Amino acid sequence: MNAEPQRTPPRVPPLTRLTVAETALRLLNEGGLDKLTLRAIAQELDVKAPALYWHFKNKQELIDEMATEMLRRMVAGPEGTGPGDHSAPWREQMLSANRRLRQALLAYRDGARVFTGSRFTGTEHAEQAETHLRALLAHGFELPQAVRAMATAFSYTLGFVIEEQGVHPVPGERRDGYDVAERGERLAGYPLAAASGTHLFEEYDEHFEEGLRIVIDGIAARYAIR
Repeated sequence: MNAEPQRTPPRVPPLTRLTVAETALRLLNEGGLDKLTLRAIAQELDVKAPALYWHFKNKQELIDEMATEMLRRMVAGPEGTGPGDHSAPWREQMLSANRRLRQALLAYRDGARVFTGSRFTGTEHAEQAETHLRALLAHGFELPQAVRAMATAFSYTLGFVIEEQGVHPVPGERRDGYDVAERGERLAGYPLAAASGTHLFEEYDEHFEEGLRIVIDGIAARYAIR
């Protein structure tokens, strides 16, 4: 009788910082940042939890790597920043950069919270900063002004998305308690506050654009940059 051919076991990808971060980002969309644990990631990777500690000492180190991978994906995407066009108006550059940032954060449940306070582990962020700072200096900013302008616009975008994802954790999903009509009825004794609900909890695309342009107009006025 012929012996049965031996079956080749399925190839298991090596456990690296990248495979752990990619798995964490996938699980992030399922349960959010609060439910993301090293134990859950280890179970998904079919390894023991201590194996992850060879790569990350704690959850914050993992979050740092997750934020870095999010940035890498944003840069590598079809609308990545590339070398930058220093001849383009600085306003349009800043609008475009922060639009891309918002879309990158919205691609993940709690994406903005992952970015908040994270320390990037690679150098992609420095490459992007160098490109944008050179562009701003080419349009008349001094370096301290350019840094503050970039940081202010970044903080606006990050804060906006944190609030946005507090209502819509992912596109198409709305948290309980943010029904604008119910809120209007509850605050009927405060007509202006009641009417503000539409401007706070709906039409986020329009509100983001308006707020970002307010920030950029303020930068231009503060530093007298046309």
